[in-house]
Amino acid sequence: MSVLAVVENARLVLDQWSQSLADVLAAMTDQRPSVAWHPADAPGPEMDSEELLWWEQPFQGAPDLCVWVAAPRALWEHAGTVTLLAAGLETVAEARNTWFEILGQSLGAMARSLGSVFGHEVTCDAGVERKADREIGGWATATMAFADATPPPLHIAVGARLLSALASPPRSTPERIAVEPVPEALPRGGGEPAPRSKTMDLLLDVDLPVSISFGKTQIPLKDVLKLTTGSIVELNRGVNDQVEVLVNQCLIARGEVVVVEGNYGVRIQEISSRQERLRSLR
Repeated sequence: MSVLAVVENARLVLDQWSQSLADVLAAMTDQRPSVAWHPADAPGPEMDSEELLWWEQPFQGAPDLCVWVAAPRALWEHAGTVTLLAAGLETVAEARNTWFEILGQSLGAMARSLGSVFGHEVTCDAGVERKADREIGGWATATMAFADATPPPLHIAVGARLLSALASPPRSTPERIAVEPVPEALPRGGGEPAPRSKTMDLLLDVDLPVSISFGKTQIPLKDVLKLTTGSIVELNRGVNDQVEVLVNQCLIARGEVVVVEGNYGVRIQEISSRQERLRSLR
């Protein structure tokens, strides 16, 4: 029996991940595939096939706290193409990168599931295209049945260290740095706190535009004039890189793109420093 079959927390995380994968595709397309995973042994000779597109996803910066996902070409091409067509794009040349975007969002949900098991926040580190070893930990397969096709299944590998952590999760949350509350300003002679500025009360009600930056690029004007419906503009940010949250064109935070009830959102992972905010105003 596969080791994944007997680790309750591993089954829970993979259940939620497969649900998230279906949710992401449902939000991006006009159809919701049926996604189901099953414990399995390490794949056979097909593991070395050039048709498999591998992705290694580490969590929290620990090199062994990883999962690997291997998608057959027929699956990632179909999922990417369906998504692009739903967006009104006739080209399928970006199916590979689109698949990585779909996978990245689902793995972000897996990180949140791991956080609920471990009792503290877990986030995705930068992933890479890398094949797993055969003796890596636990293996599973996941089938994705679309309305018009059922491609070959995915292969999923859970790293040995992550599997061990899921089998015996920590009993308490990691130590947190205690932050003392900032006291309100006091007058020089002590006594009662100084009254809050009425000007600040007015400013707190001011509406500011919030935007999300997925990346930037520079192209010649002659190429801008050639842009048509379906054209692809490549940005300077990878599919798994953080996006920037701008308030009134000022960089405030960075985070990951998520899907919430069919709408896009951003989960804040990092607040920019004061120096970064000042630089963005220049």
